[in-house]
Amino acid sequence: MPTPTPSYSITVRAKIPNQPGMFARVATAIGNAGGTLGAIDQVAVQEGYKVREITFLAGNEEHSAEIVDAIRGVEGVEILGVSDRTFMMHQGGKIAMVNKHPLKTRDDLAMAYTPGVARVCMAIHEEPEMAFQLTIKHNMVAIVTDGTAVLGLGDIGPLAALPVMEGKAMLFKEFGGIDAFPICLDTKDPEEIVRAVELIAPVFGGINLEDISAPRCFEIEQKLKERLDIPVFHDDQHGTAVVCLAGIINALKLVGKSFEQLKVVISGAGAAGVACADMIMASGTHDVILCDRTGAIYAGRPDHMNSTKTAVAERTNPKRLRGTLSEVIRGADILIGVSAPGLITLSDVKKMAPDSIVFAMANPTPEIMPEEAGPHVRIMATGRSDYPNQVNNVLCFPGLFRGVLDCHAREINQQMKLAAAYAIASSVTDRELQEDYIIPSTFNKSVAEAVARSVARAAQTTGAARREIARWRWGG
Repeated sequence: MPTPTPSYSITVRAKIPNQPGMFARVATAIGNAGGTLGAIDQVAVQEGYKVREITFLAGNEEHSAEIVDAIRGVEGVEILGVSDRTFMMHQGGKIAMVNKHPLKTRDDLAMAYTPGVARVCMAIHEEPEMAFQLTIKHNMVAIVTDGTAVLGLGDIGPLAALPVMEGKAMLFKEFGGIDAFPICLDTKDPEEIVRAVELIAPVFGGINLEDISAPRCFEIEQKLKERLDIPVFHDDQHGTAVVCLAGIINALKLVGKSFEQLKVVISGAGAAGVACADMIMASGTHDVILCDRTGAIYAGRPDHMNSTKTAVAERTNPKRLRGTLSEVIRGADILIGVSAPGLITLSDVKKMAPDSIVFAMANPTPEIMPEEAGPHVRIMATGRSDYPNQVNNVLCFPGLFRGVLDCHAREINQQMKLAAAYAIASSVTDRELQEDYIIPSTFNKSVAEAVARSVARAAQTTGAARREIARWRWGG
């Protein structure tokens, strides 16, 4: 029976006979069907009946239908309506634009629009940097996708990707105070995507690339970084890598190992896998092995290679190990999964070094479930919110973009990403640190501020910042 989750939160409006024990029978039916009972609201009282709205959690769509049928099966109960609360949340979209200043008088209009706005336009024309102070550019990020690698859904296209991009915009606003807008492009051509972003760039202070399939995402990001003077950040790569590294930093404190002595195996050689490898190596680890469906990637491998894999092969797997993941994992200190459900077996985990660390981050189903791997590893992390140690990009991108926007950064470099990772890690105090708490809560809003501070300082130190922040002010 699937585990109930808020993703399948269902509200049933039911007409229930007003007799002792009737609601208890409904609640029992929900429980027996595997649902989790939530809110109960009385809508109306009619002669002999009560109308209630009953909310429950289910595990998937089929499970939802089974629970509804179980309620319908209670003698005397009539179902008047069923609504899916997740769909209701998305009704009409999840974001909107609001004005920051009122338009109630002629004076308001004269300053906000013509003729007063002309003076502001000319100030920017004479000094383009003024756009960061006088327009939304100072706080605006474009969330750009082509819909080719959306969540675990794959290539579903730009229109179907829009709800995800709206959700991302909500996270930017909630955790970073940043105005972000979805840009879903109806093309898969890398050059067309690059050109489209170039054309809209004047409006934005940063570009967040999202859910673009590999290896195209590498080419698109690289070209945009070369052509634009604002930060470009592919979150599926670098956001994942930053939070993953933060978790590893804290995990190593518990197991007493250093980056230099690690053997790390990564399942998945796509965007996230390559970025995780680079971040871990930038922290001092030399022995990092990436595996794809064919097995370990090594310099000179003849089969199933592309330009990205060829490049990463030159800087990883220094011992040139060959074979499947199950073969090269022996003695590994850390296993990172950014691939697909069920690719890692218990036998694989048992081959790892003592005090092993496993980050199984495939979503929604990890490469190996914590219930199976947990008893055999020292530290376990996933990408899910219903298990401890969730590796969630929301711990990175709001604070990172807050920092780069506030210092008017030209780019996001490796030092800035490393600063973000260490800021996230330091948000877990030594007193709090334990095997099931190596990564801070996604709702710990102090994380974003810590990341922003560290990223802005790193930008200034490395010369990426246009603006020096002498005294930090959140959202400055």
